[in-house]
Amino acid sequence: MNCKNYTKVIIVVLFAVGCTALAEPSLTIYNQNFAVVRQQLNLDLEQGTNEVRVTDITANLEPDSVILRDPTGKHAIQILEQNYRADPVSQGLLLSLYEREEIEFLTDDKVVRGRIVRSGYVPGQLRIQRSGSRYRGSGSTQAVSQPIIEVDGKLRFSLPGQPLFPSLADDTILKPTIHWLLQAGSGGKLDAELSYITSGMSWEADYSMLAQSNGDIIDMIGWVTIENQTGKTFENARIKLMAGDVSKIHPGRYGLGGYGGVAPPALMMEAPVSEKAFEEYHLYTLNRPTTLRDKQTKQVEFLRAEGVKAERIYVYDGVKLSQRARAYTYVRIRREQDYGTASNPKVWVMRELKNSQENHLGIPLPKGRMRFYQRDDDGQLEFTGENIIDHTPRDETIRVYTGNAFDLIGERQRTDYQIDSRRKKLDESFKIKVRNRKEKDAVEIRVVENLYRWKSWEIVQKSHDFIKTNSQTIEFRVQVPAGKEKVITYKVRYTW
Repeated sequence: MNCKNYTKVIIVVLFAVGCTALAEPSLTIYNQNFAVVRQQLNLDLEQGTNEVRVTDITANLEPDSVILRDPTGKHAIQILEQNYRADPVSQGLLLSLYEREEIEFLTDDKVVRGRIVRSGYVPGQLRIQRSGSRYRGSGSTQAVSQPIIEVDGKLRFSLPGQPLFPSLADDTILKPTIHWLLQAGSGGKLDAELSYITSGMSWEADYSMLAQSNGDIIDMIGWVTIENQTGKTFENARIKLMAGDVSKIHPGRYGLGGYGGVAPPALMMEAPVSEKAFEEYHLYTLNRPTTLRDKQTKQVEFLRAEGVKAERIYVYDGVKLSQRARAYTYVRIRREQDYGTASNPKVWVMRELKNSQENHLGIPLPKGRMRFYQRDDDGQLEFTGENIIDHTPRDETIRVYTGNAFDLIGERQRTDYQIDSRRKKLDESFKIKVRNRKEKDAVEIRVVENLYRWKSWEIVQKSHDFIKTNSQTIEFRVQVPAGKEKVITYKVRYTW
Protein backbone atom coordinates (compact mmCIF):
# COMPACT_ATOMS: atom_id res chain seq x y z
CA MET A 1 0.00 0.00 0.00
CA ASN A 2 1.51 3.36 -0.96
CA CYS A 3 1.72 6.35 1.40
CA LYS A 4 -1.05 8.32 -0.21
CA ASN A 5 -3.58 5.51 -0.10
CA TYR A 6 -2.66 4.68 3.48
CA THR A 7 -3.40 8.22 4.61
CA LYS A 8 -6.80 8.09 2.94
CA VAL A 9 -7.68 4.87 4.75
CA ILE A 10 -6.98 6.56 8.08
CA ILE A 11 -9.22 9.48 7.19
CA VAL A 12 -12.13 7.28 6.16
CA VAL A 13 -11.99 5.48 9.48
CA LEU A 14 -11.88 8.71 11.42
CA PHE A 15 -14.85 10.33 9.77
CA ALA A 16 -17.12 7.37 9.23
CA VAL A 17 -18.14 7.44 12.90
CA GLY A 18 -20.63 9.97 14.29
CA CYS A 19 -19.82 13.04 12.21
CA THR A 20 -22.34 15.90 12.26
CA ALA A 21 -22.18 19.45 11.01
CA LEU A 22 -20.92 21.82 13.71
CA ALA A 23 -21.16 25.60 13.87
CA GLU A 24 -17.79 25.66 15.64
CA PRO A 25 -14.65 23.86 14.43
CA SER A 26 -13.83 20.44 15.82
CA LEU A 27 -10.30 19.13 16.42
CA THR A 28 -8.91 15.71 17.23
CA ILE A 29 -5.30 16.22 18.29
CA TYR A 30 -2.81 13.36 18.37
CA ASN A 31 0.33 13.23 20.50
CA GLN A 32 2.40 12.73 17.33
CA ASN A 33 2.38 16.35 16.07
CA PHE A 34 -0.71 16.24 13.88
CA ALA A 35 -4.44 16.81 14.16
CA VAL A 36 -7.68 16.18 12.29
CA VAL A 37 -9.62 19.41 11.62
CA ARG A 38 -13.36 19.52 10.91
CA GLN A 39 -15.00 22.85 10.11
CA GLN A 40 -18.23 24.06 8.57
CA LEU A 41 -18.33 25.75 5.17
CA ASN A 42 -21.38 27.73 4.08
CA LEU A 43 -21.65 27.08 0.34
CA ASP A 44 -24.07 28.53 -2.19
CA LEU A 45 -23.72 26.33 -5.27
CA GLU A 46 -25.29 26.28 -8.68
CA GLN A 47 -26.18 23.05 -10.40
CA GLY A 48 -23.18 21.94 -12.43
CA THR A 49 -19.59 23.18 -12.10
CA ASN A 50 -18.66 25.73 -9.39
CA GLU A 51 -15.39 27.45 -8.51
CA VAL A 52 -14.73 27.77 -4.77
CA ARG A 53 -11.78 29.19 -2.85
CA VAL A 54 -11.18 28.48 0.86
CA THR A 55 -8.60 30.45 2.85
CA ASP A 56 -9.65 29.60 6.43
CA ILE A 57 -7.23 26.65 6.67
CA THR A 58 -3.91 25.84 8.33
CA ALA A 59 -0.50 26.42 6.77
CA ASN A 60 0.43 22.73 7.19
CA LEU A 61 -2.58 21.03 5.64
CA GLU A 62 -2.02 17.65 3.95
CA PRO A 63 -3.78 18.13 0.58
CA ASP A 64 -4.44 14.44 -0.06
CA SER A 65 -6.30 14.13 3.25
CA VAL A 66 -9.04 16.63 2.33
CA ILE A 67 -12.67 15.51 2.47
CA LEU A 68 -15.63 17.75 1.55
CA ARG A 69 -19.13 16.43 2.16
CA ASP A 70 -22.70 17.29 3.05
CA PRO A 71 -23.25 15.80 6.54
CA THR A 72 -27.00 15.53 5.89
CA GLY A 73 -26.45 13.51 2.71
CA LYS A 74 -29.01 15.59 0.80
CA HIS A 75 -26.58 17.18 -1.67
CA ALA A 76 -24.18 15.30 -3.91
CA ILE A 77 -20.82 17.11 -4.13
CA GLN A 78 -17.88 15.99 -6.23
CA ILE A 79 -14.44 17.63 -6.30
CA LEU A 80 -13.46 17.73 -9.96
CA GLU A 81 -10.15 19.47 -9.28
CA GLN A 82 -8.32 20.61 -6.17
CA ASN A 83 -5.39 23.04 -6.08
CA TYR A 84 -3.62 23.77 -2.79
CA ARG A 85 -1.27 26.72 -2.41
CA ALA A 86 0.74 27.36 0.73
CA ASP A 87 2.88 30.25 -0.56
CA PRO A 88 1.26 33.47 0.73
CA VAL A 89 2.66 36.70 -0.64
CA SER A 90 6.17 37.49 0.59
CA GLN A 91 9.16 39.49 -0.55
CA GLY A 92 10.76 36.41 -2.09
CA LEU A 93 7.62 35.43 -3.97
CA LEU A 94 7.13 38.93 -5.42
CA LEU A 95 10.78 39.02 -6.47
CA SER A 96 10.20 35.78 -8.38
CA LEU A 97 7.10 37.21 -10.08
CA TYR A 98 9.11 40.23 -11.30
CA GLU A 99 12.14 38.25 -12.54
CA ARG A 100 13.74 39.72 -15.70
CA GLU A 101 12.11 43.06 -14.92
CA GLU A 102 13.42 46.25 -13.35
CA ILE A 103 12.08 47.52 -10.02
CA GLU A 104 13.17 50.17 -7.55
CA PHE A 105 15.22 49.49 -4.41
CA LEU A 106 15.28 51.87 -1.43
CA THR A 107 18.74 52.38 0.09
CA ASP A 108 19.74 54.60 3.01
CA ASP A 109 19.95 57.79 0.98
CA LYS A 110 18.41 57.16 -2.44
CA VAL A 111 16.34 54.96 -4.72
CA VAL A 112 18.16 52.83 -7.31
CA ARG A 113 16.78 50.67 -10.11
CA GLY A 114 17.85 47.12 -10.59
CA ARG A 115 16.90 44.21 -12.85
CA ILE A 116 16.04 40.94 -11.08
CA VAL A 117 18.18 38.31 -12.83
CA ARG A 118 17.31 35.66 -10.23
CA SER A 119 14.99 36.15 -7.27
CA GLY A 120 16.42 33.45 -5.00
CA TYR A 121 12.90 32.30 -4.14
CA VAL A 122 12.49 28.52 -3.82
CA PRO A 123 8.80 27.51 -4.12
CA GLY A 124 7.66 25.34 -1.23
CA GLN A 125 10.89 25.92 0.72
CA LEU A 126 9.02 26.50 3.98
CA ARG A 127 7.12 23.22 3.61
CA ILE A 128 10.33 21.37 2.74
CA GLN A 129 11.94 22.62 5.96
CA ARG A 130 8.93 21.67 8.09
CA SER A 131 8.70 18.18 6.63
CA GLY A 132 12.39 17.43 7.24
CA SER A 133 13.22 16.81 3.59
CA ARG A 134 16.57 15.25 2.82
CA TYR A 135 17.26 18.15 0.42
CA ARG A 136 17.16 20.77 3.16
CA GLY A 137 20.38 22.71 3.47
CA SER A 138 22.04 21.15 0.42
CA GLY A 139 24.60 23.15 -1.50
CA SER A 140 22.43 23.35 -4.63
CA THR A 141 19.45 24.72 -2.71
CA GLN A 142 21.58 27.35 -0.98
CA ALA A 143 23.07 28.47 -4.30
CA VAL A 144 19.70 28.80 -6.02
CA SER A 145 18.25 30.73 -3.07
CA GLN A 146 20.84 33.50 -3.48
CA PRO A 147 19.35 36.45 -5.43
CA ILE A 148 21.17 38.07 -8.37
CA ILE A 149 20.39 41.75 -9.11
CA GLU A 150 21.85 43.77 -12.00
CA VAL A 151 22.53 47.44 -11.10
CA ASP A 152 24.21 49.78 -13.59
CA GLY A 153 25.35 46.80 -15.68
CA LYS A 154 26.99 44.99 -12.75
CA LEU A 155 25.73 41.86 -10.97
CA ARG A 156 25.14 41.72 -7.21
CA PHE A 157 24.59 38.50 -5.29
CA SER A 158 22.42 40.35 -2.78
CA LEU A 159 19.62 42.92 -2.77
CA PRO A 160 20.87 46.51 -3.17
CA GLY A 161 18.16 47.75 -0.79
CA GLN A 162 14.55 47.33 0.22
CA PRO A 163 12.58 46.33 -2.92
CA LEU A 164 9.67 48.60 -3.90
CA PHE A 165 7.11 46.62 -5.92
CA PRO A 166 4.70 48.37 -8.32
CA SER A 167 1.68 46.36 -7.10
CA LEU A 168 0.56 42.90 -6.06
CA ALA A 169 0.77 40.50 -8.96
CA ASP A 170 -2.36 38.67 -10.05
CA ASP A 171 -0.81 35.32 -9.11
CA THR A 172 -0.48 36.06 -5.37
CA ILE A 173 -2.43 34.98 -2.32
CA LEU A 174 -2.49 36.42 1.18
CA LYS A 175 -3.24 33.14 3.01
CA PRO A 176 -2.87 29.43 2.29
CA THR A 177 -5.67 28.61 -0.15
CA ILE A 178 -7.61 25.63 -1.48
CA HIS A 179 -9.06 26.22 -4.95
CA TRP A 180 -11.78 23.77 -5.99
CA LEU A 181 -13.80 23.01 -9.07
CA LEU A 182 -16.93 21.40 -7.60
CA GLN A 183 -19.66 19.48 -9.37
CA ALA A 184 -23.05 19.94 -7.64
CA GLY A 185 -26.01 17.67 -8.39
CA SER A 186 -28.42 20.49 -7.49
CA GLY A 187 -28.23 24.18 -6.71
CA GLY A 188 -28.78 25.89 -3.38
CA LYS A 189 -27.21 26.72 -0.05
CA LEU A 190 -25.79 24.04 2.21
CA ASP A 191 -23.63 23.72 5.30
CA ALA A 192 -20.81 21.47 4.11
CA GLU A 193 -18.13 19.92 6.29
CA LEU A 194 -14.44 20.26 5.39
CA SER A 195 -12.12 17.73 7.02
CA TYR A 196 -8.35 17.37 6.71
CA ILE A 197 -5.16 16.37 8.52
CA THR A 198 -2.65 19.05 9.50
CA SER A 199 0.73 18.98 11.16
CA GLY A 200 1.87 21.63 13.62
CA MET A 201 -0.46 20.66 16.48
CA SER A 202 0.34 18.37 19.40
CA TRP A 203 -0.51 17.56 22.99
CA GLU A 204 1.14 15.82 25.90
CA ALA A 205 0.22 14.81 29.42
CA ASP A 206 1.95 15.95 32.62
CA TYR A 207 1.40 14.54 36.08
CA SER A 208 2.18 16.27 39.38
CA MET A 209 2.54 13.84 42.28
CA LEU A 210 2.30 15.62 45.66
CA ALA A 211 3.40 13.79 48.84
CA GLN A 212 2.44 15.42 52.12
CA SER A 213 5.21 13.73 54.11
CA ASN A 214 7.87 11.05 53.85
CA GLY A 215 5.29 8.36 53.06
CA ASP A 216 3.69 6.44 50.23
CA ILE A 217 0.36 8.33 49.97
CA ILE A 218 0.24 11.07 47.33
CA ASP A 219 -2.20 13.41 45.62
CA MET A 220 -2.13 13.31 41.83
CA ILE A 221 -2.98 16.08 39.35
CA GLY A 222 -2.94 15.44 35.61
CA TRP A 223 -2.65 18.16 32.97
CA VAL A 224 -2.85 18.13 29.19
CA THR A 225 -0.73 20.68 27.38
CA ILE A 226 -1.88 21.57 23.85
CA GLU A 227 0.33 23.46 21.41
CA ASN A 228 -0.87 25.11 18.20
CA GLN A 229 1.75 25.93 15.55
CA THR A 230 -0.54 25.57 12.51
CA GLY A 231 -0.76 29.24 11.49
CA LYS A 232 -4.52 29.33 12.25
CA THR A 233 -6.62 30.27 15.29
CA PHE A 234 -9.57 28.03 16.16
CA GLU A 235 -12.38 29.97 17.85
CA ASN A 236 -14.63 28.08 20.30
CA ALA A 237 -13.38 24.72 19.09
CA ARG A 238 -14.57 21.32 20.23
CA ILE A 239 -11.35 19.50 21.10
CA LYS A 240 -10.62 15.80 21.46
CA LEU A 241 -7.24 14.32 22.34
CA MET A 242 -6.29 10.91 20.94
CA ALA A 243 -3.93 8.81 23.07
CA GLY A 244 -2.20 5.79 21.61
CA ASP A 245 0.42 4.78 19.07
CA VAL A 246 -1.47 5.55 15.85
CA SER A 247 0.42 4.62 12.70
CA LYS A 248 1.06 7.79 10.69
CA ILE A 249 3.27 8.32 7.63
CA HIS A 250 5.11 11.61 8.06
CA PRO A 251 5.70 13.82 5.01
CA GLY A 252 9.25 13.72 3.74
CA ARG A 253 10.11 10.47 5.53
CA TYR A 254 10.21 6.90 4.34
CA GLY A 255 9.02 4.98 7.41
CA LEU A 256 5.92 4.76 9.57
CA GLY A 257 5.44 7.06 12.56
CA GLY A 258 5.69 6.08 16.12
CA TYR A 259 3.62 6.21 19.57
CA GLY A 260 -15.95 7.79 31.13
CA GLY A 261 -13.30 9.07 33.51
CA VAL A 262 -13.74 8.23 37.19
CA ALA A 263 -13.55 11.36 39.33
CA PRO A 264 -12.52 11.14 42.99
CA PRO A 265 -15.55 11.03 45.35
CA ALA A 266 -14.63 14.41 46.82
CA LEU A 267 -14.84 16.12 43.41
CA MET A 268 -18.45 17.27 43.06
CA MET A 269 -18.10 19.48 39.96
CA GLU A 270 -18.08 18.15 36.39
CA ALA A 271 -14.66 16.98 35.24
CA PRO A 272 -13.17 19.27 32.53
CA VAL A 273 -12.14 16.25 30.44
CA SER A 274 -13.98 12.97 29.80
CA GLU A 275 -12.46 9.74 28.49
CA LYS A 276 -13.66 6.82 26.39
CA ALA A 277 -12.21 3.95 24.40
CA PHE A 278 -12.11 4.43 20.61
CA GLU A 279 -10.92 1.69 18.26
CA GLU A 280 -7.66 0.50 19.88
CA TYR A 281 -6.93 3.91 21.41
CA HIS A 282 -8.45 6.30 23.96
CA LEU A 283 -10.15 9.65 23.37
CA TYR A 284 -10.11 12.47 25.90
CA THR A 285 -12.74 15.13 25.21
CA LEU A 286 -12.67 18.67 26.59
CA ASN A 287 -16.20 19.12 27.89
CA ARG A 288 -16.58 22.75 26.83
CA PRO A 289 -15.53 24.69 23.72
CA THR A 290 -12.26 26.57 23.98
CA THR A 291 -10.34 28.98 21.74
CA LEU A 292 -6.95 27.72 20.62
CA ARG A 293 -4.92 30.57 19.15
CA ASP A 294 -2.03 30.24 16.74
CA LYS A 295 1.35 29.98 18.52
CA GLN A 296 -0.49 29.34 21.79
CA THR A 297 0.18 26.74 24.48
CA LYS A 298 -2.92 25.82 26.49
CA GLN A 299 -3.17 23.67 29.60
CA VAL A 300 -6.27 21.89 30.93
CA GLU A 301 -6.57 19.77 34.06
CA PHE A 302 -7.92 16.31 33.23
CA LEU A 303 -7.27 14.30 36.39
CA ARG A 304 -7.33 14.88 40.14
CA ALA A 305 -7.01 12.03 42.63
CA GLU A 306 -6.29 11.93 46.35
CA GLY A 307 -4.93 9.18 48.53
CA VAL A 308 -3.06 7.33 45.78
CA LYS A 309 -0.58 4.79 47.12
CA ALA A 310 2.77 5.13 45.35
CA GLU A 311 5.22 2.89 47.15
CA ARG A 312 8.85 4.02 47.26
CA ILE A 313 11.16 1.15 46.35
CA TYR A 314 14.93 0.83 46.11
CA VAL A 315 16.53 -1.20 43.31
CA TYR A 316 20.18 -2.16 42.98
CA ASP A 317 21.22 -3.41 39.53
CA GLY A 318 24.96 -3.83 40.01
CA VAL A 319 26.05 -4.56 36.43
CA LYS A 320 27.62 -1.64 34.56
CA LEU A 321 27.61 -2.42 30.84
CA SER A 322 28.92 -0.23 28.01
CA GLN A 323 26.76 0.68 25.03
CA ARG A 324 28.79 -1.58 22.74
CA ALA A 325 27.73 -4.63 24.78
CA ARG A 326 24.34 -4.59 23.07
CA ALA A 327 25.92 -6.00 19.92
CA TYR A 328 27.59 -8.93 21.70
CA THR A 329 26.54 -12.50 20.89
CA TYR A 330 25.99 -15.14 23.57
CA VAL A 331 29.14 -16.95 22.41
CA ARG A 332 31.27 -13.84 22.84
CA ILE A 333 29.67 -13.05 26.21
CA ARG A 334 30.52 -16.56 27.49
CA ARG A 335 34.11 -16.43 26.30
CA GLU A 336 34.89 -12.87 27.45
CA GLN A 337 35.68 -13.48 31.11
CA ASP A 338 35.53 -9.85 32.26
CA TYR A 339 32.19 -9.11 30.60
CA GLY A 340 29.71 -7.67 33.14
CA THR A 341 32.16 -7.45 36.05
CA ALA A 342 32.31 -3.63 36.29
CA SER A 343 30.26 -2.53 39.29
CA ASN A 344 27.60 0.17 39.44
CA PRO A 345 27.45 1.63 43.00
CA LYS A 346 24.15 3.50 42.59
CA VAL A 347 20.89 2.34 44.18
CA TRP A 348 17.86 3.55 42.24
CA VAL A 349 14.88 5.25 43.86
CA MET A 350 11.60 4.30 42.19
CA ARG A 351 7.89 4.87 42.76
CA GLU A 352 5.45 2.07 42.05
CA LEU A 353 1.68 2.58 41.84
CA LYS A 354 -1.30 0.58 40.62
CA ASN A 355 -3.62 2.32 38.17
CA SER A 356 -6.81 0.90 39.71
CA GLN A 357 -10.07 2.16 41.17
CA GLU A 358 -9.05 0.69 44.54
CA ASN A 359 -6.03 3.02 44.35
CA HIS A 360 -8.31 6.00 43.48
CA LEU A 361 -7.31 5.94 39.79
CA GLY A 362 -8.52 3.37 37.28
CA ILE A 363 -8.56 5.42 34.05
CA PRO A 364 -6.27 5.02 31.02
CA LEU A 365 -3.29 7.31 31.59
CA PRO A 366 -1.74 8.81 28.43
CA LYS A 367 2.01 8.93 27.95
CA GLY A 368 3.65 11.89 29.64
CA ARG A 369 6.03 13.31 32.23
CA MET A 370 5.42 12.38 35.87
CA ARG A 371 6.91 14.79 38.43
CA PHE A 372 7.17 14.04 42.14
CA TYR A 373 7.07 16.64 44.93
CA GLN A 374 7.22 16.24 48.71
CA ARG A 375 6.27 18.71 51.42
CA ASP A 376 9.10 19.65 53.78
CA ASP A 377 8.72 20.36 57.51
CA ASP A 378 8.43 24.08 56.74
CA GLY A 379 5.44 23.42 54.44
CA GLN A 380 7.29 24.02 51.18
CA LEU A 381 6.96 21.58 48.29
CA GLU A 382 10.32 20.29 47.08
CA PHE A 383 10.93 18.57 43.73
CA THR A 384 12.17 14.97 44.19
CA GLY A 385 12.44 13.60 40.64
CA GLU A 386 10.64 12.96 37.36
CA ASN A 387 10.47 10.58 34.44
CA ILE A 388 8.35 9.62 31.44
CA ILE A 389 5.59 7.02 31.68
CA ASP A 390 4.20 5.21 28.65
CA HIS A 391 0.49 4.87 27.80
CA THR A 392 -0.84 2.88 30.76
CA PRO A 393 -4.18 1.02 30.69
CA ARG A 394 -6.34 0.72 33.79
CA ASP A 395 -5.32 -1.91 36.37
CA GLU A 396 -1.69 -1.90 35.19
CA THR A 397 1.27 -1.06 37.45
CA ILE A 398 3.49 1.96 36.84
CA ARG A 399 7.11 1.98 38.00
CA VAL A 400 8.93 5.33 37.71
CA TYR A 401 12.65 5.93 38.24
CA THR A 402 13.12 9.25 40.11
CA GLY A 403 16.84 9.29 40.92
CA ASN A 404 19.64 7.63 42.92
CA ALA A 405 19.57 7.22 46.71
CA PHE A 406 22.16 9.34 48.53
CA ASP A 407 22.55 7.10 51.62
CA LEU A 408 22.33 3.67 49.97
CA ILE A 409 25.38 2.09 48.35
CA GLY A 410 25.81 -1.07 46.33
CA GLU A 411 28.91 -3.09 45.52
CA ARG A 412 29.12 -6.12 43.21
CA GLN A 413 32.13 -8.43 42.87
CA ARG A 414 32.67 -11.56 40.82
CA THR A 415 34.37 -14.16 43.02
CA ASP A 416 34.75 -17.14 40.68
CA TYR A 417 34.59 -17.96 36.96
CA GLN A 418 35.11 -21.44 35.51
CA ILE A 419 34.28 -22.46 31.94
CA ASP A 420 34.43 -25.97 30.52
CA SER A 421 33.92 -25.63 26.77
CA ARG A 422 34.23 -29.38 26.19
CA ARG A 423 31.40 -30.15 28.59
CA LYS A 424 29.56 -26.95 27.61
CA LYS A 425 29.33 -25.67 31.16
CA LEU A 426 30.15 -22.36 32.86
CA ASP A 427 30.07 -21.62 36.64
CA GLU A 428 30.16 -18.03 37.89
CA SER A 429 29.92 -16.74 41.48
CA PHE A 430 29.17 -13.26 42.85
CA LYS A 431 29.24 -11.36 46.13
CA ILE A 432 26.92 -8.34 46.38
CA LYS A 433 27.01 -5.86 49.28
CA VAL A 434 24.31 -3.28 49.95
CA ARG A 435 24.86 -0.67 52.68
CA ASN A 436 22.29 1.56 54.38
CA ARG A 437 23.91 4.75 55.72
CA LYS A 438 20.64 6.26 56.95
CA GLU A 439 20.63 7.21 60.63
CA LYS A 440 17.23 5.78 61.56
CA ASP A 441 15.29 4.11 58.76
CA ALA A 442 15.60 0.48 57.74
CA VAL A 443 14.96 -0.14 54.02
CA GLU A 444 14.24 -3.01 51.67
CA ILE A 445 16.57 -3.13 48.67
CA ARG A 446 15.67 -5.19 45.62
CA VAL A 447 18.91 -6.59 44.25
CA VAL A 448 18.47 -7.38 40.55
CA GLU A 449 20.81 -9.82 38.81
CA ASN A 450 20.79 -10.27 35.01
CA LEU A 451 21.89 -13.76 33.93
CA TYR A 452 23.23 -12.67 30.57
CA ARG A 453 25.71 -15.39 29.54
CA TRP A 454 23.16 -17.91 28.25
CA LYS A 455 19.45 -18.74 28.23
CA SER A 456 19.83 -22.05 30.11
CA TRP A 457 20.92 -21.51 33.73
CA GLU A 458 20.51 -22.80 37.28
CA ILE A 459 21.27 -21.20 40.65
CA VAL A 460 23.27 -23.91 42.42
CA GLN A 461 24.22 -21.92 45.58
CA LYS A 462 22.58 -18.92 47.24
CA SER A 463 22.63 -17.04 50.55
CA HIS A 464 19.08 -15.61 50.19
CA ASP A 465 15.88 -16.61 48.47
CA PHE A 466 15.16 -14.93 45.15
CA ILE A 467 12.28 -14.21 42.76
CA LYS A 468 12.54 -15.07 39.08
CA THR A 469 11.14 -11.97 37.34
CA ASN A 470 11.74 -13.16 33.76
CA SER A 471 13.67 -15.82 31.83
CA GLN A 472 17.06 -14.20 32.54
CA THR A 473 16.53 -12.03 35.61
CA ILE A 474 16.32 -12.80 39.32
CA GLU A 475 15.67 -10.47 42.25
CA PHE A 476 16.78 -10.74 45.89
CA ARG A 477 14.76 -8.67 48.38
CA VAL A 478 16.76 -7.93 51.50
CA GLN A 479 15.99 -5.87 54.59
CA VAL A 480 18.90 -3.60 55.54
CA PRO A 481 18.76 -1.94 58.99
CA ALA A 482 19.97 1.64 59.45
CA GLY A 483 23.77 1.83 59.52
CA LYS A 484 24.17 -1.81 58.49
CA GLU A 485 25.33 -3.87 55.53
CA LYS A 486 23.92 -7.02 53.97
CA VAL A 487 25.91 -9.47 51.83
CA ILE A 488 24.31 -11.64 49.14
CA THR A 489 26.17 -14.49 47.47
CA TYR A 490 25.13 -16.87 44.74
CA LYS A 491 26.53 -19.22 42.12
CA VAL A 492 24.98 -19.68 38.68
CA ARG A 493 25.65 -22.57 36.30
CA TYR A 494 25.12 -22.11 32.56
CA THR A 495 24.86 -25.08 30.20
CA TRP A 496 24.56 -25.11 26.41
